[in-house]
Amino acid sequence: MRGLSFEIPNAYGKYLFDILNGTNLNELTWKVGGGESYFIENNTLGKALFPTPCLLDGRVLFKEISKENYYLIFIDLKGFAKESEVREIATYQEFVESECQFILLLVDSSYVTIYAKDEMIIKKIFAKAVTAGYKNIEYITDENDERTTLIAF
Repeated sequence: MRGLSFEIPNAYGKYLFDILNGTNLNELTWKVGGGESYFIENNTLGKALFPTPCLLDGRVLFKEISKENYYLIFIDLKGFAKESEVREIATYQEFVESECQFILLLVDSSYVTIYAKDEMIIKKIFAKAVTAGYKNIEYITDENDERTTLIAF
């Protein structure tokens, strides 16, 4: 099992926090790639959730995604083991051969794709997606993975 995919509502909220909370992924160093997402300020799009591509400690990432509502358009998050080499991951093979532990990609405000090396995390997020009522929830396997790149934007 490689990961899972599902659709979240095209609305503002704290979806990254809802998906990642409780998975112990706050122990990773996160590479925030190119993307587009905004905090909601006065019922409209405000400042960028992640202003530029950067590296964030897991605790800092979780603090940011839990404090206010935001609107996700494109997200590219890759979690690496602490003290490991953080590098660009563009293909599944590069993911397998790297120290990257977790990838979350979101496109068009709704379509989430997750890859993880820990199968228990995949199963936990699958169960959370079902409970949250997300749509089109599927495991990603060697047989059904049609993605050619692991970059959201």
